[in-house]
Parts: sequence; C-alpha cells; structure tokens
Amino acid sequence: MPAPMLTRRLFWAAEVLLLAGILAAAVRFAHAAEWSPAPLVALLLVLALIGVWFSVEITDGHLSASLVAVVLAMGLLGPAPAAACGIAAMIHRSAARRLSPSQWLNNLTTFAVAPFAGGLMVRALAGNVNDPRNQHMTHSVVFGLIVFGAYMIVVLGLNLVLIGVDLRLQEGRSLLRQVREFVPLLPGELAAGALAAILALAYTSLGLPVLFGSVVLLLIFQRLVAALLRSEERAEQLEARSIQLVGLQWGVLRTLGRALNTRDKATGRHAAAVASYAKALALELGCNEEQQDVVHTASLLHEIGKFTWPDRVLHAEVIAEEDLAIVKNHPQEGAILVGALDGYGEIADAILYHHERVDGGGYPAGLIGNEIPLASRILAICSAYDTMTSGRGYRSPMPAEEAMAELRHAAKNGQFDGELVESFIAVLEREGPTFAQDADFETELEFERRVRKMAEPHPANS
Repeated sequence: MPAPMLTRRLFWAAEVLLLAGILAAAVRFAHAAEWSPAPLVALLLVLALIGVWFSVEITDGHLSASLVAVVLAMGLLGPAPAAACGIAAMIHRSAARRLSPSQWLNNLTTFAVAPFAGGLMVRALAGNVNDPRNQHMTHSVVFGLIVFGAYMIVVLGLNLVLIGVDLRLQEGRSLLRQVREFVPLLPGELAAGALAAILALAYTSLGLPVLFGSVVLLLIFQRLVAALLRSEERAEQLEARSIQLVGLQWGVLRTLGRALNTRDKATGRHAAAVASYAKALALELGCNEEQQDVVHTASLLHEIGKFTWPDRVLHAEVIAEEDLAIVKNHPQEGAILVGALDGYGEIADAILYHHERVDGGGYPAGLIGNEIPLASRILAICSAYDTMTSGRGYRSPMPAEEAMAELRHAAKNGQFDGELVESFIAVLEREGPTFAQDADFETELEFERRVRKMAEPHPANS
C-alpha cells in the first residue's frame, strides 16, 4: 500500500534538496582538472548515452552499459564528472521511457548522489589519477580494487537505499521483497563493476586507446549478461549460459594478455613456449588431465601481472633499485587478476608462487620444498629455461646444453626441484631441446575448447 500523500511529498522535497546540494557541491568544489583530458570526458558521456540506447529490459529491472561509464568517470575523472554522466544517462532514460515526474526525480537524485559520493571515496583513497606522482597507486591492482570497492559500497548501497525508499513509498513494495528482486541482478551488477575497475586500470597503464577499443566490448558484455539472466527460465539453455559466462571471463584475460603482448612483443611468445614446455613436463610426471590444464593455464597467464607495469619497468634492460618492489610484486598482481574469476583459485596459486625457491629463499612467501605447489615448481623451471634459450633478458640465446647445465646447477643451489629438473631434461632430450620455442599464444590458448570444457557441469563430490 502506498504511503500517505504528505509522506511522499516530504520525501520528494528531501530528494530535491539532496539533488540541489549535490549540484551545488559539484559546482563549488569541482576542479578544472577533473574535466580533462577532454576526449576521455567526451567518451564517457557518449558511452553513458549509448548504454541507455542499448539497455535491455528484464523482469526485475534493466541492464545498461551506462553504469560502466559512470563507474569509469567516478574512478578516472572525479565526483563532478561522474555525477554529470549519471545525470545525462538518467535524463535520456527517463525521457525515453516517459517516466512520471516522481520517477524522474528519483532517477536524477540517485544517479547524481551515488556517483558523486563514489568519486569522493576514490579520490580520498587513491588520490588524483592524472597526477604523475601518483602512478605507484594508479598502476597497481589496488587502484582497481578501490574503484570496485567504491562502486560496491557507495554506488550500489545508495542506489538500493534511494530507489528502495521511493518504491516503498510510491508502491508499498516492502524492502525485503526488493532485496529478493535485486538478487538475480547482482551477478550482472558485480560483473559490470569488475569490468569497469579492470578498464580503469587499463586506462591508467595503457591510455585512452584502450577505452576507445573497449566500447564494443562493453555493449557485448551488457547483452551477454542480460541473456544469461533471461536464460535461467529455461533449463535447456544452461549450457549456453555457462559458455557465455566462461567466455566472458576468459575474454577479459585474453584481452589483458593481448594488450600486454602489444606493449612487449616477446611476452606472448614466452608465455606460449612456457605453457608448451610445462604441459609436456606435467605429462611426463604422470599428472592427470585436470592437473595438466592447471599447469598449462598458469603458464599462459603467469606474466599477466606485468600488465600493471609502467613502460620504464617493462622495457628496462636493467631494473632500477627503486623499481625492484614493482617487479617482485607481479606474482601477487597476476594472482589477484586471475583469482578474481570463478574457479581459477588453483591457477592463481600456481602464478603466485612461481618465484619461490625450494630452499625457502624465494618470494612472496618463502615457501620450502613441497610447500610450493607442483604447478609453480614446474612453471619456474620451464620459464627459466625458455628465458635462457630464447635470449629473453639475455644478450644472446644460450645453447640448450648450457641451459640444461644451468638448471642442474640452480637445482643444486636450492632454486629448483632437482627431480623435476631431471624429468624436464629427459623431455627435452626426447622431444628436442627447443621443441616449444615457436609456440603461438592463441594456439596454446585454445579459446573455444577451453571455454566449452570449463562450462561443462562438474559432478558434485560424494
């Protein structure tokens, strides 16, 4: 049952005051630097409007790429531009749907207040994104987590409160019922926020061209999420839904890998070669198919953490002392990126510990011997061997026999697992010392096969 008219009018008056306060604060405290670079501001405003055009209506609401644009503005520009993107999107949406004046007011208030507050939170925790002195933060995964956290805590929270109170007063819909209706939308909201955080991090590392190239990806992403939610009503579409979701997850990682390979041409070749070597070694050790896939996948993605490195580090012939912390942090960065995706925990662990030493002198955790995951020990050996024989990081390629001797020497000194080194050398002697050196990243990725396999239902453990 709707609330009395006097109560609704008081709520409308409160929304008007809140909206006016946000607009006044935006005008009073906004900095000119928030509105630059101009191409970025224009891109996000256009994306906010295009997202509304491509919005898809579903049973309990709508999904739109406009939300991603608003979150990006919140993280990359500032509170005032984020509020402007939100207001622009809601003016367009409200007009297109011919909403009532009260719905107009609620939409404008919600999408002015929430992005403004979220932008303030990002600014407080991460500082000015465009300040060169702040690159240590903006090039870190921590920045992406801040953007995602501000979206989750502030934007979604205020959105639920303001819209929830409005529906309670206008339609008498209970808050508990609204929460139940919101649950089916939550995966799409979370995925949109996560994608926006990844793109924000991509912008700070690679610049504006990455965002321009991501517009089509955002629209496809929004369509896929809407299709996934609709397909829940039909059991026969479960396989397609799973394939789409896994494909989206893998698509994000493949995009990051391609972007990194664009910046450093040797990265993709190295990852593919290490993956081929590592899978052959896992097979030699008697690993089952699932274990082989973990080793192979971790090898393909083991350098994804370098995505956050600035060019001065990525292309440095000699790493400056002040940049050593960035270099040593790349296993954690890669593990965070990979581990954020459902079902990738074991792969993330393999990446996290691939710079450990069996004598306990490695990083990040100083694990000893078999405390180090088998996949990490395999990956460490294969990565070192390919680096030596391909000349990556060296003046010239090292002969295979010399590289094998180096592996044995490193094993004696406590860096590698000696038994695994001998098994790997046996593989090299049988298959050829550089059998994986010409491996191709896309071929090793086997995108379609991997997506379909991961989308298959797994039987519950008895």
